[in-house]
Amino acid sequence: MIRIGYGTDIHRLEAGRPLIIGGVGIEFDNGAAGHSDADVLLHAITDAILGSLALGDIGQHFPDSDERWKGADSLTFLRHANSLINDAGYTIVNIDSVIDLESPKLRPHIEQMRENIATALDIDTGCVSVKAKTGEQVDAVGEGRAIRAQAVVLIESSSVTSDK
Repeated sequence: MIRIGYGTDIHRLEAGRPLIIGGVGIEFDNGAAGHSDADVLLHAITDAILGSLALGDIGQHFPDSDERWKGADSLTFLRHANSLINDAGYTIVNIDSVIDLESPKLRPHIEQMRENIATALDIDTGCVSVKAKTGEQVDAVGEGRAIRAQAVVLIESSSVTSDK
């Protein structure tokens, strides 16, 4: 059996905050505001994984009202979601994701993001797609006030055999 999950996240950009995307620290004047490290990409992927089996969302598992998660590394959230689907007898087939950010350019960091995600989920880097888009100077992303990410994940029951 296969299932699909979709996740999205958006954070305001604020001066003096670190900008962490896909587990990569990126030099920039503005970073994402949030309770944890505000890694918008990992949050979207985590929600997609949780959604693939109707296991709620990141806020249910890691509420911003819980001080344990203040400043937390979002790779922790991703690993937790992966353990839940593994416990349910599923594995990740692939992930497709998009980051919307006006600047800075993310192309130099995308391969490291893919590697970080693949390592955290114990899957091949070839199963992880990360794309970056600008906001074309439209809405909060395009005006440089926010960062947004979207992700889709396909999972498959571990009991599926490939004897075709």
